[in-house]
Amino acid sequence: MRAMATAAVQHVKRMRGGAQGHLMRCEDGHYYVVKFQNNPQHQRVLANELLAAKLAEYIGLPVPTAEVVEVSVWLVMHTPELTVVLGSQQVGCEAGLQFGSRYAVNPAEGQVFDYLPPEALTRVRNLDTFAGILALDKWTCNADGRQVAFWRKLREKKYSAAFIDQGYCFNAGEWTFPDFPLRGVFPRNEVYAGVTGWDSFEPWLTRIEDLEDERVWEAARQIPPEWYDSAWGELEGLVGKLLQRKRLVRELILAFRNSPRRPFPEWIDAA
Repeated sequence: MRAMATAAVQHVKRMRGGAQGHLMRCEDGHYYVVKFQNNPQHQRVLANELLAAKLAEYIGLPVPTAEVVEVSVWLVMHTPELTVVLGSQQVGCEAGLQFGSRYAVNPAEGQVFDYLPPEALTRVRNLDTFAGILALDKWTCNADGRQVAFWRKLREKKYSAAFIDQGYCFNAGEWTFPDFPLRGVFPRNEVYAGVTGWDSFEPWLTRIEDLEDERVWEAARQIPPEWYDSAWGELEGLVGKLLQRKRLVRELILAFRNSPRRPFPEWIDAA
């Protein structure tokens, strides 16, 4: 069953990033980073975003709520800022069903940062979840570096991590799985300092391995067909490969562990 759409009612600002998303207020009262079908990366990144976010949600990782956002022709026509740059041309954003990632915190109630200095990472209350998102990124073959929004409410001293930008899971528009140890990982080892062994990846790793096939199909069925040119056979193939990969995740984590980056200095095998 397809996900219900929430309607965009107001443009707020253009966001940074390769997909050229826009922050928009929607009729449900929340703010969403909206990525459009005619984004410069690939139409399928919308499908990837929704599918990967639903999987992350199923296994209990802190990802923003993912929604299908309907952007009307009227709103596009009356909002000059709603554009994307395609090559040398600036064109209007497409109307219709788009992908929306709920903004980590209401802009009036808090702040969002895409970078924290190493000394500030000790103030991230859910730093342990970086091990969980690593397991998900290896399962889904995220071809990009791991993107994170660090957010806090006003007057709070501690931050929370929310994992964003799942568009390059499944190798972006290719829907293939070219695994490589340094793909889908956060650029700094400090976030993995607490990893001491397989227990550090729980409960998320076991939840991936034990996730019922029907839950994955349920997530796939929520993707609007226009996000993948109604090529249901290709989406079926993607899900089939994804289900087969559940037992590969440990092997893929080990490949990262044994890479020249040596990301887990506290993971010492028992003699």
